[in-house]
Amino acid sequence: MFPGFIVKKQILLASLVSILLTGLLALAQSPSPVKPLTIEAIFAPGGLTGREPENMEWSPDGTKFSYVQRDDQGDHGELWYVDAATGGKKVLVSAAKLASLAPDANKVKDERERERLTRYHVAAYLWAPDSKHLIFDSHGQLWLFDLATGTAVQFTSAPDPSVDPKFSPDGSHVSYVRKHNLYVRPASGEGEKQLTKDTGESLFNGDIDWVYAEELAVRSNYFWSPDSKQIVFLHMDETKVPSYPLVNLSPTHPTVDNEKYPEVGDPNPAVKLGVVDADRDKVRWISLNSDEEAYIPRFGWVREGVIWAEVLNRTQDKMDLYFVDAKSGRSRIVLTETTPGAWIDFDHVEVRFLNSTGGFLWPSWRDGNMHLYLYSFDKRNPLAADAKLERQLTQGDFEVLGIEGVDESAGAVFFSANKGDPRQRHIFSVKLDGTGLQQLSHDEGVYSAQFSEDGKHYEQTFSGPLTAPRMSLCAVGGACVPVWQARDEVAEYGLRAPEFLEFHADDGTTLYGRLLLPPNAPASGKIPLIVNIYGGPAGQTVLKEPEDPFDEILAREGFAIFSVDNRGTPGRDRKFQTAIRHEFGAIELKDQLTALDQLFAEYPQLDKDRTGIWGWSNGGSMTLYAMTHSDRFRAGVSVAPVTDWINYDSIYTERYIGLLKEQATSYADSDMTKAAANLHGALLLAHGTGDDNVHFQNSIQMIDALVTAGKQFRLMIYPNKTHGISGTEAREHLFHLIEDHFERELKERRSSCVCRVCGTNLLWSCFPLSSLCWNSLSRSCPKMSFLWRSFLSASFPSMNPLTWTSLLSLSPFRRRRSWARGTCSRSRSRTSPIL
Repeated sequence: MFPGFIVKKQILLASLVSILLTGLLALAQSPSPVKPLTIEAIFAPGGLTGREPENMEWSPDGTKFSYVQRDDQGDHGELWYVDAATGGKKVLVSAAKLASLAPDANKVKDERERERLTRYHVAAYLWAPDSKHLIFDSHGQLWLFDLATGTAVQFTSAPDPSVDPKFSPDGSHVSYVRKHNLYVRPASGEGEKQLTKDTGESLFNGDIDWVYAEELAVRSNYFWSPDSKQIVFLHMDETKVPSYPLVNLSPTHPTVDNEKYPEVGDPNPAVKLGVVDADRDKVRWISLNSDEEAYIPRFGWVREGVIWAEVLNRTQDKMDLYFVDAKSGRSRIVLTETTPGAWIDFDHVEVRFLNSTGGFLWPSWRDGNMHLYLYSFDKRNPLAADAKLERQLTQGDFEVLGIEGVDESAGAVFFSANKGDPRQRHIFSVKLDGTGLQQLSHDEGVYSAQFSEDGKHYEQTFSGPLTAPRMSLCAVGGACVPVWQARDEVAEYGLRAPEFLEFHADDGTTLYGRLLLPPNAPASGKIPLIVNIYGGPAGQTVLKEPEDPFDEILAREGFAIFSVDNRGTPGRDRKFQTAIRHEFGAIELKDQLTALDQLFAEYPQLDKDRTGIWGWSNGGSMTLYAMTHSDRFRAGVSVAPVTDWINYDSIYTERYIGLLKEQATSYADSDMTKAAANLHGALLLAHGTGDDNVHFQNSIQMIDALVTAGKQFRLMIYPNKTHGISGTEAREHLFHLIEDHFERELKERRSSCVCRVCGTNLLWSCFPLSSLCWNSLSRSCPKMSFLWRSFLSASFPSMNPLTWTSLLSLSPFRRRRSWARGTCSRSRSRTSPIL
């Protein structure tokens, strides 16, 4: 070997050691959080904050607030209660007993059933009216638990599951639904009685179908009369509703589950009310109107013998409140709510009847904001006249977000609202006479509350921009005692609050946004930007709560993360929310681009030429719309998108766009498959084949359109996964994929610093060995295996190549790679510095 080559080899070795030591020194000197923030940590059982309390309920007598607390893995859980008077905590049901009485819903293997239990918060247990017994739902088998003796007795044992159990108001009987029919049994456990006897799979008595649960937030479809003698229930006939095939292609012989799912313009379930006596199986049917396409989203009892029901038209801009004589079936419309040019907002319109007087609370958008109105009626003869408006209880430029509780003895109503800041949620009270508006919560952030039946106490959960979630039990007008505190994700993982910003739409409307910049942004140079979008009427992304930790991961890798709530998103007045009436996409994108222009003007360090966008569900749809209706985004990720709104369910879509026969042009304009040829930027499309909400059909149609248009894109399919693509492995895989996509497409490329073999952009000074990336030198890249062995054998014949590999694996600069689509794709360790 020539002396000159020996010198070069020594210089090369010295350079490697120098790079290694410099990196280690920089890593040691830089401040770091207690724990490394990784995608794996986010989606590990319990996440960053730990598993929060579940199945929170108040005992009927208002003395106990109960909840299930499980460990992160869900292997051990106990039913606790907090004494409302003292604040003391005690175990109500031990872990050994709870394991069989209320198994962890997250361990249910069936993807769709697990999502149903968690998404719709199906109760694991129910208090008896005497507050001395509980009934548990253990995978469809009911168990009656005696708190005094601590013993459980199996209440049902049929092979088919019994769901939605309820005690009669006097506690003498328990009702439940099995195979779409109503059953009742004495609480003593004696003979079971079947009250309805339909046998068809398309006929529901007291049961809930998919679309009512998803789009009208229906959680139960039957209710006991106050005197415990009758049950009013909703009968649903899905015979004419089309089916969507959910195909499981994993087994050798694929299986098909046909889901009843009304798409835009399809027949909806035909519905009617029935009343049945608890002691016999004779049903009396109630006919409210002749509109076969109407919905009955809410109903219940005014008092013994009188039923109330809300009937909503298919366009969802007119709703009638009926009072019905349960015996004769005679009915009267006592109130009609109309919203011309808008829709009935079922996220917040929940009538609340007052027990002590003939009256009810009615939320309405009628003055331009969602506010509370008090109505009265003759309780002795409810059908005698229309309900009378007594007064408007709340007013101002804010939205009432829900009625949380009522203390009738004190004449007080408790509600959540965003008064003062649409990005916050607080708890308020107001007197029934319209005076005494008070704010009960005060720290900056987002509060939710659950009140006892008497309105004397409440549970409140709070989180703020730099405050991890915490739960307290409070006395109205008194003190709060802590119940649960999440692990401090801010301190432990170094999460930061974003900058909260304001922009203006082209009509002057204020738009709220948030921006998270990289923690160590370079003094010079441009920062790539990622827009995280939802943009639809079901979600608000700019709230004063902890930042999404995935945003922080991306920020630490050198990206800025931006989100803005365009017109059409919730939390604002009627004009703001209904700006998207009869169209999806155009207004939303206009506001997003307008806000982006103002953001780039305010933050010149952001790179408008390296901007990406990503979203899930409606956010996935908006990502596709933005990439096919503008050229502003270099890369995008669309997860589980609706690609043609005709494919989505009738109730949600027609509420906003309208009926297909009347708004054909609007539907055509929002069809992203028709604009596939206009795709700009690098697209990653991801979807689960078991998605029973936004069907995989949407992505199939988009794929076909993109291929036909000659557009290249990346695709990831998750077998049998539902809309949430849940599960630790699937979530880790997806979020690494998203991260890699933006690393590949948005990081600045320098031609002198690109690996000639795998094409990976080098973010550190070019290594002199033919511009081979560090990843290649560590032999993680399959393309480099042969060249690496050849180089070592020729240059260092006396050194074992494994020695080099071991040395390089110790470097904090070593990057993990995944081999996908023939290229090296970056998936850098979260503990490594950004180079």
